[in-house]
Amino acid sequence: MARASTSKGYDPRKHVGVLAERVTNVSSTDYPGHYPDEDHSWDLKKFKKRLQVRIQKLSERSIEFDLVGVDASIANSLRRILIAEVPAVAIEYVYVWNNTSVMVDEVFSHRLGLIPLNVDPSLLEMKESTNDQATDRNTIVFKLQVECTRNTAAPKEEKDPAVLYKNSEVLAGHLEWVPQGEQAEVFSSRPPASTIPETVLVKLRPGQAVDMEMHAVKGVGKDHAKFSPVATASYRLLPHIILDEANPVPPHLAERFRDSFSPGVIKVDPRTKKVSVDKRGVRGETMSREVLRHPDLAEHVKLARVRDHFIFNVESEGPYDPQRLPLEAIRVMKDKISTLKAAAEVIRQQRDADGDVQMADT
Repeated sequence: MARASTSKGYDPRKHVGVLAERVTNVSSTDYPGHYPDEDHSWDLKKFKKRLQVRIQKLSERSIEFDLVGVDASIANSLRRILIAEVPAVAIEYVYVWNNTSVMVDEVFSHRLGLIPLNVDPSLLEMKESTNDQATDRNTIVFKLQVECTRNTAAPKEEKDPAVLYKNSEVLAGHLEWVPQGEQAEVFSSRPPASTIPETVLVKLRPGQAVDMEMHAVKGVGKDHAKFSPVATASYRLLPHIILDEANPVPPHLAERFRDSFSPGVIKVDPRTKKVSVDKRGVRGETMSREVLRHPDLAEHVKLARVRDHFIFNVESEGPYDPQRLPLEAIRVMKDKISTLKAAAEVIRQQRDADGDVQMADT
C-alpha cells in the first residue's frame, strides 16, 4: 500500500513537523498494528534495501556521515556506544614522587588522566578488576620528570617566561613512555604518547619540579569520561523545507525569505526572483525557525525533518581514525546483541524443559 502524503509534500509517516512553538509526529509508526490492513512487521530484505551509509566529510580528526533507513532507537544506540562503550586507554594510576608546583597532587593527577593517548586499545587487555596485577599486556607506564631553572643567557629586559626560564611549562609532550616486557616491539610503529603534546598541564618557576610515574589502562567511557574515545558524537535529522507551490514567495519578499534561513539553503534567481531550495545546502539549515516568526513569510513554507535520515558528526579524541569509530561502535553493538540473543535462548530452553523460567538467585 502506498504511503499517504499531503498536497504540500509533507508526509507524517516520513517527516517530523517543525512548527513555531513545537514539533509534531515525533514517534515512529511503522510497526505492526498501527495502521489497519497494513503489514509493518520487520523484514530483513526491506531493511537492507532502505539502509544507506554515506560519508559526507572526512578529516584527520572528524567524520560526518549519513545513516538512512533506521529507527531513532538504533541511531541513538550507536551514539551512546560511541561515547560510553568503545574502549580507549587513559592514565588511571599516578604515583607522585615529587611535586613542588602550585597545583596539588589530586588536581594534577586528574589533569593527567584526561590527556588523550594514541594507544590502540586492541593491543591491550582490559583489567577484570582494580586488583588485577599490572603486566605488559594490560598497562602502559609513563614517567614525568620536569624541573624549572633560570635561563642564564636570557636578556635582562626580557619578560617572557618561556625565555627567562627553562621548562616554565609542563606539557603533555613531556610524558616519557617506559616500555615494559614486549611492549617495545608491540608499539614500535607508534610509541605511546599524547595526541596533543602541546597541552599545558601546569606552569613552573625556578625551584619547582615534578617527578611522577603513571600507569595507563584500558577502559570505557561509562566508567569514566577520560576513557571516551570521542570529543563529540552527535546526530541530527536531515532538514526538509517544503515550499508551497500553490502560494509561491512573491518577488519582493524573496531576499528576506532567503535571509531567514542559514546561508546557502535558499536560492533566489537574480532575474525572476524565483525562490528554490538548494538540495545540497539544506543540510546546513539550523532550523532556527526564523521564517516562522514573520506571518508574511510563514504562509509560503512548511518546515520538517526526515524521520529516518540521521546526520552524524563524530570527532575522534584518541588513537582511532575517525572512519574507524562507527565500525568499532557497530562491533560493540553486535557483541551486545549476541549476548542478549544467547540469554533469550537460555530462557526459551528453560521454558520448554520445565514450563517455568528459573530466576537466578540475587
